[in-house]
Amino acid sequence: MIAKLRGLLDSFTADHAVIDVQGVGYLVQASARTLSVLGAIGDEVVLHTEMQVSDDAIRLIGFARVEERDWFRLLTSVQGVGSKVALAILSTLSSDELHRAIASGDKAMVARANGVGPKLAQRIVNELKDKAGGIALGTGGLAPVVASVGAAADAVSALANLGFKPAEASAAVAKAEAELGAEASLDALVRLALKKAAR
Repeated sequence: MIAKLRGLLDSFTADHAVIDVQGVGYLVQASARTLSVLGAIGDEVVLHTEMQVSDDAIRLIGFARVEERDWFRLLTSVQGVGSKVALAILSTLSSDELHRAIASGDKAMVARANGVGPKLAQRIVNELKDKAGGIALGTGGLAPVVASVGAAADAVSALANLGFKPAEASAAVAKAEAELGAEASLDALVRLALKKAAR
């Protein structure tokens, strides 16, 4: 499983980029949002990735931010949402906008994405309402999906990789971060979050 790439931006198109990692070019599909922040050809880039293996292809999907990858995983868990549709949604809506749309049941907002009709938008909102509801951190209700980038976001990802549901992982990391402070290391956050999740 390839989880992250660090290399030089070799080229990009409307739907993918090629990242040169020590002479090996990885073709990485990505949302328009991620592609827009990669920088210029030759710049060093870091992408969080999701690898999909099917009978006829192996795809690598890249994300500039961990929370976008987490949303991709949630979206593709919905029947009828493949990588192409998930990337279309993430190209159209930011993580915050997607969270607000799902939390408020706004299927019309989700349906703004290419390839998403009213029925599929309704299914996405219905199926993700419970899964995504707990991802918001803090007391504002409609907070960003992951409270901060960096250690907290990576800690949520680490717990998700260990099998925790996104809502459980986010809640546990939020409690750990509240106790340890915003400058806590990834290792400390993960250790305490695991204890909090086990209670």
